[in-house]
Amino acid sequence: MIHAVLIFNTHGKPRLSKFFTPLPPMVQQQLISQIFSLISDRSAGLCNFLDAPDLVFPTPGSGSRSGPGFGSAGNGVKGKEKDIIGGNGNGSGLGIGELGLRNDDTRVIYRHYATLYFVFVVDGAESELGILDLIQVFVESLDRAFENVCELDLIFHYDEVHHVLSEIIQGGLVLETNINEISACVNAASKNRKASSASSNPLVPSALVLPGSGGRGSRGGGGGGGRSGSRGGSADGARRWLAAMGV
Repeated sequence: MIHAVLIFNTHGKPRLSKFFTPLPPMVQQQLISQIFSLISDRSAGLCNFLDAPDLVFPTPGSGSRSGPGFGSAGNGVKGKEKDIIGGNGNGSGLGIGELGLRNDDTRVIYRHYATLYFVFVVDGAESELGILDLIQVFVESLDRAFENVCELDLIFHYDEVHHVLSEIIQGGLVLETNINEISACVNAASKNRKASSASSNPLVPSALVLPGSGGRGSRGGGGGGGRSGSRGGSADGARRWLAAMGV
């Protein structure tokens, strides 16, 4: 299973964080910091995947160990965050590896592209080489969606980045690895979204543009007649636009 998909730059700023295993926000932030500290110190010649037993993700059967949270009974998520961050009030707190959940097969698989790290956190059921190929599929799909993707695309178009990721992975399981199929679904959804936005926005004067109005053709036949014809078409389009708005 894929626990999380992360993208952060060389300064540790997260540009994408998608956790398929439910975790409270504070735990997610700690995991991102720990993963960045693990990866940033590795040289380029080292392997692209490493075992990380301290990055403990809860398994489906682990919730019964201490009730709804890892803190006191009945506190739920807030109790877990309190135990992780503050501990027993002495400021020490608990590390990620001390949550009472041991899952030693957690692995971090990453690739470094320019100023970005693409990181997948998986369990022992996933193939390391397969995940490396999946990262390449994700990057190439982003390249097709943004035409040579860069860090700014991830910042200003994060919704489309999540859409591309959702076409590849759902619920921690891989759905699609064909780049052509992924790009086709993303492009179709983008066209439908633009068409829906244009049809639902009454302030877009689409009626002002008359298909086959013949403005240019009549302008070629004679200056005065062409201009009067185009003005008449624009006036009709404006009237239809105001009528559609209920004015």
